[in-house]
Amino acid sequence: MASQPERVLSGMRPTGRLHLGHYHGVLKNWLRLQHEYECFFFVADWHALTTDYEDPGPLAGYVHEMLVDWLAVGISPKSATVFVQSRVPEHAELHLLLSMITPLGWLERVPSYKDQQEQLKEKDLATYGFLGYPLLQAADILIYKASRVPVGEDQVPHIELAREVARRFNHLYGGEPGFAEKAEEAVDRMGKRQARLYRELRRRFQEQGDREALERARALLEAQQNLTFADKERLFGYLEGHARQVLPEPHPLLTPTAKMPGLDGRKMSKSYGNTIALRDPPEEVARKLRTMPTDPARVRRTDPGNPERCPVWGFHQVYSDEETRRWVVEGCTTAGIGCLECKQRIVDAVLAELRPIQGRILELEGDPALVRTVVEEGCERARDVARETMEEVRQVMGLA
Repeated sequence: MASQPERVLSGMRPTGRLHLGHYHGVLKNWLRLQHEYECFFFVADWHALTTDYEDPGPLAGYVHEMLVDWLAVGISPKSATVFVQSRVPEHAELHLLLSMITPLGWLERVPSYKDQQEQLKEKDLATYGFLGYPLLQAADILIYKASRVPVGEDQVPHIELAREVARRFNHLYGGEPGFAEKAEEAVDRMGKRQARLYRELRRRFQEQGDREALERARALLEAQQNLTFADKERLFGYLEGHARQVLPEPHPLLTPTAKMPGLDGRKMSKSYGNTIALRDPPEEVARKLRTMPTDPARVRRTDPGNPERCPVWGFHQVYSDEETRRWVVEGCTTAGIGCLECKQRIVDAVLAELRPIQGRILELEGDPALVRTVVEEGCERARDVARETMEEVRQVMGLA
């Protein structure tokens, strides 16, 4: 049996237009991942309602724009499954069933729970939906049995919650008649040498608590090409001394911190009003960049400046080559160039990046049937996988 690539799941909340921060911070990473893993990318429209439930009017438009923009930047339905969360109702069913076993304290201690309440004081977030959104996120991941979830460091606690929930679920419901016998049969199918190594690593972990042996055994199982998915699940559970992994534990796939600054030097964010949207017309992009604040020490054209104190320098770090950055440093610190000259290089680079994306957006907006087909096929593929998981979940929870 051919080895299957690891499955990756990632999503975005449709709470506004996509901007350069999304492109450099998330989408460029997706473009790479779709060729390295089996990827599921979804529009998290239910998650958008956890904070924006009072004003759902723009939601449908944002969902449509997001899907078109993903396709326009190069997310390929041939390489990844693209779908909308609310079109796969199994997410909600698994969320409900996981809520039966998840202690309330686990949700209250997620760091982003209090952080977001502080940042969004103008919104009433005293709702179960907001408290429970990390559990819905766990359901999003677990229903596809995703082994990897691309996140920044600030999102790692959410993946840890998903792991804890999966571990608790497997502990409660992972029993299977004849489990040990089936596991031993699966070990034998690995071949004599690999089976001997697996048993030795399992013994070292269970008798001595050897974590290195555990990791080596996990890697050994991942590399097996002659085991079914069900057998692998059994052997992961057998390794750690519990039963079958009905819901495999996901792992964070740490992504580099986004380096895309906003127009004011802070992180590019809709809430700061400092973004350049992927759909901004060229004249609007040029206007935003030309009116960016600069080093306050450069009051006059003849005043020397310091690029490190100028928000425009952050854009040069993203868009300019080494030669251009040297030109900026030399020209700014000696007053050899003016701020408008410095900004024009960025204007040209950003417009060159957006031009093909916006051209593709126009093509896709002119062919709604194509977009509709891509989404419908992606949602159906996602539902096929989600249905399989839910059949297992219902069965072990006595709901078959």
